[in-house]
Amino acid sequence: MKISDIVYKSFGEVATMPRFDFERKVQKQRRPLTLLAWALAFPEVRKRKAQIFKHNMEPLKKEPYILLCNHNAFYDFKVATKAIYPRRATYIVAIDGFIGREKLMREVGCYGKRKFINDIGLVKQIKHSLNVLKHVTMIYPEARYSHVGTTSVMPDSTGKLVKLLKVPVATLICHGHHLSAPVWNLKPRKVHTTADMTYIITKEEAETLSVEEINKRINEAFVYDDYAWQKANNIHVTEEFRAEGLHKVLYKCPHCLSEGKMATKGNVISCTVCNKGYEMDTLGAIKALEGESIFTHIPTWYEWQRDEVRKEILNGTYKFEFEVDIDSLPSSKGFYRIGKGVLTHDEQGFVVKGKSHNGEEFSFSKTPLENYSIHVEYNYFGRGDGISFSYPQDTFYMFSHDPNYLVTKAHFAVEELYKIKHAELKK
Repeated sequence: MKISDIVYKSFGEVATMPRFDFERKVQKQRRPLTLLAWALAFPEVRKRKAQIFKHNMEPLKKEPYILLCNHNAFYDFKVATKAIYPRRATYIVAIDGFIGREKLMREVGCYGKRKFINDIGLVKQIKHSLNVLKHVTMIYPEARYSHVGTTSVMPDSTGKLVKLLKVPVATLICHGHHLSAPVWNLKPRKVHTTADMTYIITKEEAETLSVEEINKRINEAFVYDDYAWQKANNIHVTEEFRAEGLHKVLYKCPHCLSEGKMATKGNVISCTVCNKGYEMDTLGAIKALEGESIFTHIPTWYEWQRDEVRKEILNGTYKFEFEVDIDSLPSSKGFYRIGKGVLTHDEQGFVVKGKSHNGEEFSFSKTPLENYSIHVEYNYFGRGDGISFSYPQDTFYMFSHDPNYLVTKAHFAVEELYKIKHAELKK
């Protein structure tokens, strides 16, 4: 089954299907596939004239270690392959990455995970990778492509994992990957990129530092901003379509405050209500076509929207409710359209109520403290924009083509609700 296929099944039918085998041991990357990975990765790294700067990595030349990588584009994996050369690695990959190619993915050294849920079995897989296979264990703790080339929220459990495993930790922070193929428009652009690979936690420090200290060190290493980097390094992106799709993440007009009314064409993003427009220049900065520029930096506009959502939550006016198509992903076989329904999100969390094509009714929910973040998609294989969240046995995707189905706003709300509810628990 292809990812783009829409196959109809009832909620009950999907419930009886085999599930992805998360307990199957991660395997050593097969040498022929390692050679193939090098053959696929190295030419593109050279083509982009990517520079990889290694900082104090010599002590890890032969040691197994955890490599924490930032996540902006598929190109991340190619740079990571070059960065660890000639070592082999294992990779944590979201279950949708296995669709139609599970055998190959396992032979490459991948093991699956459902996003944004606790997974004790994952610890066993990482232990096996480090202690038995002696591989580099590659983890993308942000668990999704960055929306605007800046750091995404990361789980506190990362520090707990390092403390438990007592192994060295390095980071690979890539710069320019978001600019080369932003998640809101994956059409590639010609961008020179760089990466910093840094040894940040020794085995001894993993044993002696507190979880809080480990997380602090990781979070400090994960501060990045592709647009600031672009300006500082005079990297010009000259493609004429460079702003197209930006309205998916910059959905709120800072002038008239309308939501879901932003549009993009060429290098311009504009509001269809008040007609205020901003041009994105070749250095990634934005400037009003006429009059005042409230924002000149894309990530600043993006984070302002987060603050606006938090205000709605605190004053009790936030509510997100839409009719959606509901898909299930029980295994690597592919998606099943289990019905239509209504997705509601408010300060009580998510509630989805649906009905399958055979009339079977179903529902599921998530409280604010069950997800510190969610995964969103922009026009995913023609299905529309999507929100997804997982349970141990299933991952559900809720899609809509409604222009007011602002999945970026919902993602802000999930993260801010989690912060608010978590703070309330500590009182």
